[in-house]
Amino acid sequence: MGRFSYRKLVLMLADVLIIIVSGIVLNYILQLFNGIGEFFYQPHSPTVLFYTIAVHLITCILALLGFGSYARLWRYFNWKDYLFCFLGITSGFVAGFLILYLMPVQRPRIAFELLYYLIASAGVLLFRFAFKKTFLTLTEVKQADNKERTMIVGAGNAARMILTEIHNAAYDSNNPSSDIEPVCLIDDDSTKLHTRLLGVEVAGSTPEIPMLCKELRITNIIVAIPSCEEEEKRRILDYCSATECKIKVIPYLSELLFGEGNELISQAKEIKIEDLLGRKPIEFDRAKIGRFLTGKVCMVTGGGGSIGSELVRQIARYNPMQIIIVDIYENNAYDIQQELMLSYGSTLNLVTIIASVRDYKKMDKIFKTYRPQIVFHAAAHKHVPLMETVPEEAVKNNIFGTFNVATLAEFYKTDKFVMISTDKAVNPTNVMGATKRACEMIIQYKAQESVHTEFVTTRFGNVLGSNGSVIPLFRRQIESGSAVTVTHPDIIRYFMTIPEAVSLVLEAGAMASGGEIFVLDMGAPVKITTLAENLIRMYGKVPYKDVPIVFTGLRPGEKLFEELLMDEEGLKSTENKKIFVGNQIEIHPDVMIAKLRALRDAAEANDSETTVKLLSDLVPTFKHKC
Repeated sequence: MGRFSYRKLVLMLADVLIIIVSGIVLNYILQLFNGIGEFFYQPHSPTVLFYTIAVHLITCILALLGFGSYARLWRYFNWKDYLFCFLGITSGFVAGFLILYLMPVQRPRIAFELLYYLIASAGVLLFRFAFKKTFLTLTEVKQADNKERTMIVGAGNAARMILTEIHNAAYDSNNPSSDIEPVCLIDDDSTKLHTRLLGVEVAGSTPEIPMLCKELRITNIIVAIPSCEEEEKRRILDYCSATECKIKVIPYLSELLFGEGNELISQAKEIKIEDLLGRKPIEFDRAKIGRFLTGKVCMVTGGGGSIGSELVRQIARYNPMQIIIVDIYENNAYDIQQELMLSYGSTLNLVTIIASVRDYKKMDKIFKTYRPQIVFHAAAHKHVPLMETVPEEAVKNNIFGTFNVATLAEFYKTDKFVMISTDKAVNPTNVMGATKRACEMIIQYKAQESVHTEFVTTRFGNVLGSNGSVIPLFRRQIESGSAVTVTHPDIIRYFMTIPEAVSLVLEAGAMASGGEIFVLDMGAPVKITTLAENLIRMYGKVPYKDVPIVFTGLRPGEKLFEELLMDEEGLKSTENKKIFVGNQIEIHPDVMIAKLRALRDAAEANDSETTVKLLSDLVPTFKHKC
């Protein structure tokens, strides 16, 4: 037999009290109606009344136990439970009447027994009903105060499924959905306004989200429109991000899992900063990339950096013959080496070499030893303000490191050389951007001159989460309790994710024929101030209140906005509608080589002023902002 709980004891004591009080009160009332007739009014004597109540009490409680009236939670009582309770009390009174009829005491009067049965059964049933509707309701209100007051954006099928899951889990404390209190729905369909879906009202449209969240004390938002377009999703998330609520998003229909155990709420994801980019993740031709990489010897310079390490990860998936990681920073190189060894073990032929691309002789030895068929050149100094203070180092590493690796790739007949550039190379205003534009020119020069190697450049904007990007800096500032620093309230940037950037590099390499500059359609630019505000809200804090945002002024060489294409490059589409290619610009070899020699001499002499001047001469579009 199961454990007899405290809850069952309380309910049984209530029934005992109702049955006893019903008999006593009925007997007292009958004493007040002496003129009606002996058959109806004559009360029982105290002794008979005691036996009558005692017998009915025992039989009714046993019958109620037998019909399982104490086995259900009060809050779950439905019409079937009320029916079994009615049958239990009825059976108990019938059995009690028969027992009393056979006992050697005054036989029970039928009228008394009938009235007693009606009063007691009504009391037992009404107590259950009243308890559920009053005391239990108050208890649930108290519990609701501890739940997440939730707004669901969307009043369609996804919202219906979510509300059903919440309803089914309402009293299961082990189900995370039991902590959700659906307060309202939001939908831009005006015909749904103020209608109800499973009891929850459609309270307004998406522009009203911030206002309604304040009025209704919302703490949690679930965006339940899995079929909406990405721009629409971004618009909705912008409204949601203007609140102080936690935000979760139901994935796209193509990403959802259906079937037993795949509840919709459990698939809702925390909003990520990538969700605010305004576009879907770029899709790439994996078959083409596979044909490009499978069975090849691939070298990645800067292979320990954020972009380089992701390049190595993705290359490893395509079963290359060998991967060679080249990086000057041993800690990063070691980290990616250990990660790949843990994932692939001995099935991946991996070589990790600590070396600088500035060291021509060391790089020559590497090329001679491993003969890479594909080279991805990710090694570079990329920090804009730091490169302003030491322009000669940016020139040595970025320009001549690139020249070294490209020259060796050509000499050792590498099949393809893919260089990673940046939008800061377009009409550069800083040293770093100017050096990367010079690198692009070197690659186009090599493409013109090379017979065997196909040289290509990939250009994209800022990469979320990469070393030196604003997101890791903002996260550190928020987590340390410091103010978030933004250089200018109106500064904007194009952003992409690290996997997108790397996939672009791989597909560009696969489709390249030599000399192209591939550019990614990165969607709408993002205001850095908005990015900072959204990131603060993602931590559950209020911008400018919990976390101040301080504007520090544009840094040396920094622009308010970046460009992805130079005027003379034009733009042509490719097989991938999100990848475009700029026109090749003719490079005059003799002039360029002469300028590179002069620039190298100034950089090696550590003459910063002359280095910047000669860099401006090499890159005509360089307009230096000190």
